[in-house]
Amino acid sequence: MQTLTQSSESLISRLFQRSEGHWRSERRYYTLPEGRTQEMESLLEIAYLPSGSAELIELAGLHSLSTEMPLVCGAKIHWRSSAKLTGREQSEGITLFGALGDTLYRDRGFATSKPVTALYRFTDPDTLHLRTEYNGSVFEEELKLVGERYRTRQTIISRLGEQQMIGQYLEKRI
Repeated sequence: MQTLTQSSESLISRLFQRSEGHWRSERRYYTLPEGRTQEMESLLEIAYLPSGSAELIELAGLHSLSTEMPLVCGAKIHWRSSAKLTGREQSEGITLFGALGDTLYRDRGFATSKPVTALYRFTDPDTLHLRTEYNGSVFEEELKLVGERYRTRQTIISRLGEQQMIGQYLEKRI
C-alpha cells in the first residue's frame, strides 16, 4: 500500500464531497458456495454532511461520542432498491455515515438496523476500503471513484471465516 500524504479525514471528506448527487447502482449479489445470483438496481441520493450538521450530531449521540470531538464530516444516503428482473421494490431507506480518525460511524449496518462502526483506509485518494464486524460477520468493502461519473464497489461478506456472499456494483451518476 502506498503512503498517502493527506490525512484519512481529508480523504474521506473529499470522497463524500465528490460522491454528492444522484446515482444509479446496478448490483449483482452472488451467494456462496452455490453461486446463486440476484440482480438489483438502486437509486441513490448522496448528500455531503459537514462537521456540526444536525445529522452528524444525531449520529454521534447514537454512538455515545463526546461533543468535544465532533465527527469531521459525513454523508447521508437515501436509497431505493428494486429487483432488476421484476422491477419489484425490495427496500428503501436512509443511512448516515460520519468520520472521525480512521473510524466510519454508521447509524445502521448492512444486515442490522443498529449503529455500527467500520475501520477505513485509502490505498489511493480515490479508493476507500472498509472493514465492518458485527454479529459474527465481517463485511469488507472497496469503493472506487472512477472519474466524476462512475463508482465501483465490491463487498465480501464472511461468517466464521467462510465467505457467504459477494456483491459487485457499478454506479453511474445521473
